[in-house]
Amino acid sequence: MRIIITGGSGLIGTALSKNLAADGHEVIVLSRNPANHTFPAGVRGEKWDSQTAAGWGHLADGADAIVNLAGAPIAGTGLIPTRWNEERKRRIRQSRIDAGTAVTEAITAAQNKPKVLIQSSGADYYGDVQSDQIITKASPNGDGFLASVTVDWEASTAAVEAMGVRRAIIRSGMVLSMESGSLPITVLPFRFFVGGPLGSGQQWWPWVHLEDAVRAIRFLIENETAAGPYNLCTPNPLKNKDFAKTIGRVLNRPSLFPVPAFVLKLVLGEIAAIVLDGRRAVPEKLQADGFTFKYPELESALRDLLKR
Repeated sequence: MRIIITGGSGLIGTALSKNLAADGHEVIVLSRNPANHTFPAGVRGEKWDSQTAAGWGHLADGADAIVNLAGAPIAGTGLIPTRWNEERKRRIRQSRIDAGTAVTEAITAAQNKPKVLIQSSGADYYGDVQSDQIITKASPNGDGFLASVTVDWEASTAAVEAMGVRRAIIRSGMVLSMESGSLPITVLPFRFFVGGPLGSGQQWWPWVHLEDAVRAIRFLIENETAAGPYNLCTPNPLKNKDFAKTIGRVLNRPSLFPVPAFVLKLVLGEIAAIVLDGRRAVPEKLQADGFTFKYPELESALRDLLKR
């Protein structure tokens, strides 16, 4: 297969491109500065402006799949989340809309349309649900900045469905990896014996091991009937307090030092919502279509990741 990946230098994109190339597929990663990136063996970088199909759109003609993961990082690129201001929030939203517009433009111009588009999104789509309500792909979208961003993100490529292109949307939970993402900073206080729950600890955290995220995306590419939104998270979300206890147990550390919500909001500002908001999202459609998780339980996932 020939597969084009936008956002291919990010956490999921890097792992996915490496996995696909290892199986002999032709993998093309779109990057604004491909010369500045070292791509996995067998992966080719192509330049794009992240806003239009200029210079790369011809690659969509006859492609088997496009995986659209592109968007400015929600929490920034450093170990500590970057506070939001109005300009940063604008870039987070606009970068996703622009990437979707570019992908749609390329597919529109293609004589031989790609067979499938995998459109990235997030479990933030459902907003902050501070209850034990189970969230499925059929649950309505919620309120707040991140919820509105994911609604716009999903809508940015909706037009390809009318062109006969199958589209699957991945509403990802917290993707666990020690290479980057939120897990390294989440684990860090526990290593110094000061870990514990964040805020009330009652907020539900949907999560998925990076390996399962890659496997699920490949499943959606290869399953010719897979379409529509999918919650990309394990069937076993945890409340933050239980997430913290599991980290402590795996690292043989206490989980006794909570960080009050007001402290997180004081230090991080509005971006504190990424850890204080919660939703009990489950992957009912993904499982119904036949996908099985290698790491359905947090303890086994952490033991795999933290031993590396």
